[in-house]
Amino acid sequence: MSHFSIAGMQLSLPCGDNLATIGEEITKTKKRFPWVDMIVLSELLTYGPEKKYAEKFPSKAESYYCNLAKELNIWLIPGSDYEVDGDDIFNTTSVINNEGVVIKRYRKIYPFYPYESGVSCGQDFVVFDVPQGRIGVAICYDLWFPEVARSLTCMGAEVLIYPTLTGTIDRKVELSMAQATAAMNQCYVFTVNGLGEYGNGKSIIVAPDGSVIHQAGINKEVFPVEIDFSLVRRNRERGLHGLGQPLKSFRDNTISFDFATEVERKESKLNQLGPLAIPKN
Repeated sequence: MSHFSIAGMQLSLPCGDNLATIGEEITKTKKRFPWVDMIVLSELLTYGPEKKYAEKFPSKAESYYCNLAKELNIWLIPGSDYEVDGDDIFNTTSVINNEGVVIKRYRKIYPFYPYESGVSCGQDFVVFDVPQGRIGVAICYDLWFPEVARSLTCMGAEVLIYPTLTGTIDRKVELSMAQATAAMNQCYVFTVNGLGEYGNGKSIIVAPDGSVIHQAGINKEVFPVEIDFSLVRRNRERGLHGLGQPLKSFRDNTISFDFATEVERKESKLNQLGPLAIPKN
């Protein structure tokens, strides 16, 4: 069996402890769609994007989601929360299996600087296995950096999931990026966005050929879909529409790309761009 069902959940919630409300929504979704294997929430949904709610992991919220996942026999990617680790704060998502066990944690590699100030950069790419295949996870602004998706793909990811919190006019650009990322890496792409004060919705699910399976609107919405890992493998083997096979070309080409290291990037022409700061005028 190569099928696996994932439901994105686009909600509008205020800053504060939203655990009980989210728990009710997850429970209702599993009752309504009992065939769903995984539920994905948007970035920073549990408490909102305020660092005063940051906790050391395992946190109260993570423990709550673990108990819920076990009770409902469902996989959960509960958006993300701010995590305290020593003097650092990370934007972290947990991957919880249907037995209620945290199998991976991912720290956002590209915080939305300069606006997401005070948040440290994660250093590790994260993939995990479900019985049918392999999934990679990243967060929101990571979508803007193709190196993240390519790294996850090289680690075997066949589905890329991005909990997201975008409330700005560039959401339309992100939708195009999601389609391009899916086509370039011949995989499914989910970006589940928030609503309300901080998010403008328009979550999207894209197929391995770059076509849109579903694009949500700007209201509360739950969107379950059944994905087929064998479709990813067929696209990667035969090429998109029997044409381009970019992953094989990437694998087989003899070029070694420059600017792979921090030193090389800072000594490149990009160093002429000035500091990473909020524009003043």
